Amino acid sequence: MADRSSPALEIKDLNVFYGQSHALQGVNLTLDHGVLSVVGRNGMGKTTTCKAIMGLVPVASGSISLSGRNLSGLGPAEIARLGIGYVPQGRRLWRSLTVDEHLKLVARRGGAWTPERVYSVFPRLAERRSNGGAQLSGGEQQMLAIGRALLLNPRLLVMDEPTEGLAPVIVNQVAEMLVRLGEEGDIDVLVIEQNIGVACAVADQVAIMVNGRINRILPSSQLASDRDLQQALLGVGRHAHDETPVPVRDQEPDQAVPSSPHVQRIYLSNPKTPTRWSRPVPVRVIENTSRTSTSVAATAQQNVTPLYAQRTSGGAMVYVAGTLDTKGEELRYIRDVLKAEDLTVRLVDLSTSGKPSGAEVPPHAVAAFHPRGANGVFTGDRGTAVAGMTLAFERWMRAQTDVAGVISAGGSGGTALVSPAMRALPVGIPKVIVSTVASGNVEQYVGPSDIIMLHSVADVQGLNSITREVLGNGAGALAGAVRARKKRKPVQNAKPAIGLTMFGVTTPCVQQVTAALESDFDCLVFHATGVGGRSMEKLMDSGMLSAVIDLTTTEICDMVAGGVFAANEDRFGASIRAGLPYIGACGALDMVNFNAPETVPEKYRSRLFYEHNPQITLMRTTVDENIEMGRFIGSRLNEMTGPVRFFLPEGGVSLLDAPGMAFHDPAADEALFRSLEDTVRQTSERRLIRVPHNINDPEFADLIVETFRGFHSSRRSRAAGD
Repeated sequence: MADRSSPALEIKDLNVFYGQSHALQGVNLTLDHGVLSVVGRNGMGKTTTCKAIMGLVPVASGSISLSGRNLSGLGPAEIARLGIGYVPQGRRLWRSLTVDEHLKLVARRGGAWTPERVYSVFPRLAERRSNGGAQLSGGEQQMLAIGRALLLNPRLLVMDEPTEGLAPVIVNQVAEMLVRLGEEGDIDVLVIEQNIGVACAVADQVAIMVNGRINRILPSSQLASDRDLQQALLGVGRHAHDETPVPVRDQEPDQAVPSSPHVQRIYLSNPKTPTRWSRPVPVRVIENTSRTSTSVAATAQQNVTPLYAQRTSGGAMVYVAGTLDTKGEELRYIRDVLKAEDLTVRLVDLSTSGKPSGAEVPPHAVAAFHPRGANGVFTGDRGTAVAGMTLAFERWMRAQTDVAGVISAGGSGGTALVSPAMRALPVGIPKVIVSTVASGNVEQYVGPSDIIMLHSVADVQGLNSITREVLGNGAGALAGAVRARKKRKPVQNAKPAIGLTMFGVTTPCVQQVTAALESDFDCLVFHATGVGGRSMEKLMDSGMLSAVIDLTTTEICDMVAGGVFAANEDRFGASIRAGLPYIGACGALDMVNFNAPETVPEKYRSRLFYEHNPQITLMRTTVDENIEMGRFIGSRLNEMTGPVRFFLPEGGVSLLDAPGMAFHDPAADEALFRSLEDTVRQTSERRLIRVPHNINDPEFADLIVETFRGFHSSRRSRAAGD
């Protein structure tokens, strides 16, 4: 197993000469883990760096280490055996060997990468497996070269110009594969690339090579968004003869204008190492051997649209997904209806039977996104195959950046197969499922997402007078939503969105807080019914909320005691992952929710109840339940890295917990507060705050607003200082 404590690749002071030409001049480069791109103009030393790593050129001085192991003095074969796969520029295939022979020649037993997994990643190779290397197109040859390197199951993959000369569709496919390798984390990747778009898309950091050295390493978002920087460092974006005026960006009054690049000529007085017998070097020789050095002042970080915002802005492709081996007629009917609406449609086949597929996205293309490749899907067992395809389709859908909408049709199995992928999409992208189970409880399918479920009435089994109408309506609903979404104008000067949790018994508090903040913030209120909390956390995970005011944590009651509005174990997880300030309170932790009185479990029959309405019965929490809730909430607060303020209202945690009301129980509340205080590791940044008020008192709401505005103003001050 690779040593993950050391950098995957570390190059220090590397010097390489070709005769008298100093190709690499003290290169320093570190790839910790993941994917790192290296870009530069022709002749800057990129390919020489790859060859030096693989031992294909002699190193004059410096060191190259793979996971802490020094590669100095080793030959190419030894370096490959240590765990470096190489995709050379020019592919270097055997003309007489078939695709299958290429792959089987280098395949290793027991590795995660097998020939079948390569075929699942590159379906075109599977179709051409009997063709010789000389009979393949340039794109097919590149796929084969990449697959051959992956079959070594390397620790590090070094790729030299992997997209050079490829058609755009093949470039996209290679880029998607590199992104997937980075996400899986099993193989680290060094990509040498001239295509800046690809280099920035596949890696978070991009190293820029100038005159045989690493000039600088930049965030890929900064390089991708700054045309001037690309021109200065790489000579792309504008040509020297382009006399088109450069548009001037609007500047804030206090925003510094980046300085122009400074180009200087560097002369080496002794192109050759001098000896005691050396004669003075002629001026013309010094001039001819000089080089240029381009320095660029640090540029301000550009405002880059987050990925979630790019995806939610409206894509171009509508996907029709399902199992074509059993629902092919119905899914193709939906596709034809959508095409008649002048939408661009792709059919995605999620079948696991292995039957031939005529879909634009065949099953093995989706299965390749499983962590174990197609082998994780096509297992021969129907149950595990469907579970594997469910996971693969979710991962495949997350990787798509052009989604305008998605629709499916099927029974309970088909609905369970597609719904996780739909839930993975951002809120706002139209999602429709025509299903036989849509007239029952659909929470397990919809979850915190905005999936539209349409009851199929008749079984989704062939086309008839009923299914044509219902499937057509589903397709029409999706088409209308897609077109309407594209027509909607973006909100100008949108206010930051914040999430607030509310229950009926905390409504006065949340209304007061919302009224105080809505002039400056877009206040999104979530009903704390289990799915409400998950919906809020989904938006926060998507980056669509700038903060949460989590005043109603009552879903923990139902999780502990088995109520109907239960949270899951990931409650508070989005705040932990976001690292943003968190404001919370013990809102409605005095009650467990059940449906009608007859649904209350027998073991609770002697407890204190309150009939909220004929369909909702509330049960007062006990001292022991409050202690357990305090421990759970406290442990989650301890995991948060941002500032935390969690309020303990001693005057009652709900309307029913106020003095004189049905659920007023100071002993139970005190057990909750003490359990929290015993569990939470309080610091200056993580604090529990006792207040004498009821949660719905105006003084409590004022304190919440004051705390939130204090957090917000301090964040703005820090941002301005940066």
